[in-house]
Amino acid sequence: MEQLFDVSLLSSTIRMVAPILLAALGGMLCTRVGIFNVGLEGLIITGAFTAVVGNYYTHNLILAVLMAAASSVLLSLLFGFMTIKMKANEIVVGVAINFLGLGLTTFFLRTIFHVKGAYYNKDMEGLPHWKIPVIDKIPFFGDVFSGHSPLVYLAIILAILFYIFFYKTVAGFRMLAVGFNAAASKTVGIKVQTWQYLAIALCGALCGLAGAQLSLGQVTMFSEGMSSGRGFIALVAMMLGQSHPIGVLASSLLFGLMDALSTRLQGLSVPTQFTMMIPFVLTLLAMFFLKDKGVDQNQSGQQSSR
Repeated sequence: MEQLFDVSLLSSTIRMVAPILLAALGGMLCTRVGIFNVGLEGLIITGAFTAVVGNYYTHNLILAVLMAAASSVLLSLLFGFMTIKMKANEIVVGVAINFLGLGLTTFFLRTIFHVKGAYYNKDMEGLPHWKIPVIDKIPFFGDVFSGHSPLVYLAIILAILFYIFFYKTVAGFRMLAVGFNAAASKTVGIKVQTWQYLAIALCGALCGLAGAQLSLGQVTMFSEGMSSGRGFIALVAMMLGQSHPIGVLASSLLFGLMDALSTRLQGLSVPTQFTMMIPFVLTLLAMFFLKDKGVDQNQSGQQSSR
């Protein structure tokens, strides 16, 4: 047990939570404007691939991360155009975005790098690991919270900023109003479609950053399907957190812990087939919890209406 649960496990949890948290915050924004975006997986893998391509051609990490965010924004705007303008079913379009992202990255991996499966370059530089000046000197907190990539700290800061935005600003209340009742929001002059497109674009940018963290922060390479279901896990984290920024942060930390735990168990000679199941088993359990909670809420709502 001492080998299983230690400071390095907590540090790995903080590192691995960033892609899930960033994508979950993006899904939260869409939900807050009345759109359920299941295309997070495709947006993440697109950002991961574009980050490697940007790093390969520009040799600049900032440009690579920005290119990752921009590519996912373009793909998310396609989702927004189909669902908002064309009135297509958001679930169907989201699934199509997932397949499109996976297919495009596989195609361009073979077209640009002329390889199959994965691309790795030993000369390619990954995201830096920042040492926090004061916290780095504290024995326990320094080992856990210091030495991570900038995107890890950005993810945690964004969760706090979104809480302030939603519940302390007028613009945040307007966005919440759009998701609560779009028709009523229109009557008071709120531009519903503008807020929806903005939320979808921000969702794409956050998923692009999540992909950049995967390919340049955790490892310095790209492999086909390297998102490994994190987009769907982010959706469950968003629902488990009730689309509340702090709740999403807490649920993402839980899934990040399970992800880090599965990696640790692989180092203890536990079969890989078992360890890879852990995050998804937790996802299924969370879905059962959400289902039961939703049934209880419906029953209470029916009793109150009676």
